[in-house]
Amino acid sequence: VQRSLNFPGIFHTQFQKDCYGEMCYHDNSLVSASLEALIQHLVPTVDYYPDRSYVFTFLLSSRLFLPPYELMTRVCHLCVEQQRSGDALLDKIRFREVAPKLVQLLTEWTETFPYDFRDERMMRCLKDMTHHVARGDEVSYSWRAMQQMTQRLIKRLSALGQYEEAVAALNAAAMERPASLKSKQASAQRNDVLSLCDDPFVLAQQLTHIELDRLSFIGPEEFIQTFAMKDPLENHKGFFRKRKTSNLEAYVSWFNRLSYLVATEICMPMKKKHRARIIEFFIDVAQECFNIGNFNSLMAIITGMNMSPVARLKKTWNKVNTDKFEILEHQMDPSSNFSNYRTALRGANQRSETAHSSQEKIVIPFFSLLIKDIYFLNEGCASRLPNGHINFEKLWELAKQVSEFLVWRQVVCPFDRDRRILQYLVTTPIFTEDELHLASYESEGPENNMEKDSRRSLRSSLLHRENRT
Repeated sequence: VQRSLNFPGIFHTQFQKDCYGEMCYHDNSLVSASLEALIQHLVPTVDYYPDRSYVFTFLLSSRLFLPPYELMTRVCHLCVEQQRSGDALLDKIRFREVAPKLVQLLTEWTETFPYDFRDERMMRCLKDMTHHVARGDEVSYSWRAMQQMTQRLIKRLSALGQYEEAVAALNAAAMERPASLKSKQASAQRNDVLSLCDDPFVLAQQLTHIELDRLSFIGPEEFIQTFAMKDPLENHKGFFRKRKTSNLEAYVSWFNRLSYLVATEICMPMKKKHRARIIEFFIDVAQECFNIGNFNSLMAIITGMNMSPVARLKKTWNKVNTDKFEILEHQMDPSSNFSNYRTALRGANQRSETAHSSQEKIVIPFFSLLIKDIYFLNEGCASRLPNGHINFEKLWELAKQVSEFLVWRQVVCPFDRDRRILQYLVTTPIFTEDELHLASYESEGPENNMEKDSRRSLRSSLLHRENRT
């Protein structure tokens, strides 16, 4: 999806609509239509091909109303049926003429929403259309284009499967909890992040690698699948055995892991001076993330440093110059619906659009807020109007937000990879919330009876768990 895609905005005032059949327009922009009319509008003919913005918007949000395999079946059926005249030879000629446009539509679908084709029904339909095109002319451009398109799709789905297996393996490695992490005294012997990397810019670069790697595998449809209608067959078909939002959820899990990793690194050292040094280091890493445009890692670091086991370490924080941290917190302040962050994000976007280097192109949004924005857009606007039409203004706005994400997603990270640091960030064991609290109390003892009771309870609970395992 290129920046050139134009999406009309939502109109908030009363206006005169021009209706043609079952489609209504305002200033030449589609605002509502029946589902049948929208499906028909997607079907190419010899003289017509739908606008690219429309193709992206409808393929993205149609899953709110019907499953992708049903849409594809109906579009392909309509495209073939429209060429029927009763004369077999004429039908073959007419289909040969429309075939390039059908291939173009299927190419856009497979390249922008490849994960739809993890559904075996989608792949069957694609195979059927390849045979149909071949019957028209086996040496035609369209038939070769279908073959190449299918090969690219299979390659992409194979890469996705390998990515999911790699993430699962990394998560399994991270879940292995060696004895060295079970007590603070023992874990103090473990290497910390400073022993591996003491340059904040290098660590911020490696965090950006992880962010962009994981962003690149999130399908645009996953944002819509979070609130799309359920397929009644989802427990029985190959595609639906995998969660439709698994890559999006894995990315949110990465944010949580990074927050807990930051808190673990701070709470682990026995010496106050070393804890203060690690806090200052992560403040500098957060600053570098902000400079790069990596707002997701920035917010994860701030979240980790604001977790109660870290925040309560007053003697440690007294040794830290917090001026820079307070500025970063101000940038990510949630008040006024994150207005400061949204201003910074717009600035990063503008820099990206006029970038002279790969580094300037990087924009990694605070992801949980992006999901929240899309969720509330969906919840705040009706999908169907009182007359039964689909509210296409809402679909335009959803597409606008998701297409912006696709531009951010396609940036290739320009920094050198450091595999040792990357491995550490994604696999080194981290404390659970209870372990963090206990480590915090062991760093700086309880200040009141409530904290003393909490420490006693945590020790008993963790000891019980260790004995059970």
